[in-house]
Amino acid sequence: MALVFTVLQKIIEIYSWALIIYILMSWFPNARESSIGQILARICEPYLEPFRKIIPPIGMMDISPIVAFLVLNFASSGLHSVYTWLA
Repeated sequence: MALVFTVLQKIIEIYSWALIIYILMSWFPNARESSIGQILARICEPYLEPFRKIIPPIGMMDISPIVAFLVLNFASSGLHSVYTWLA
């Protein structure tokens, strides 16, 4: 059981870093058009899309990635709570 928990936590951690990098790439011109940007887009956009449908942009600022990142952190905390409850 500990192995499953550790693997899931690492996957969430790696995905969180991918989201952070993808979000930061939007600050640099043409960064998302690079090969790394396209790979990250294929990984991150399916997760970000539902949040973008629910949360409209505020002016020029899109806060949906912040909410998506918070949901991912809540999922990680919930996973940890379930593991400690079962152990």
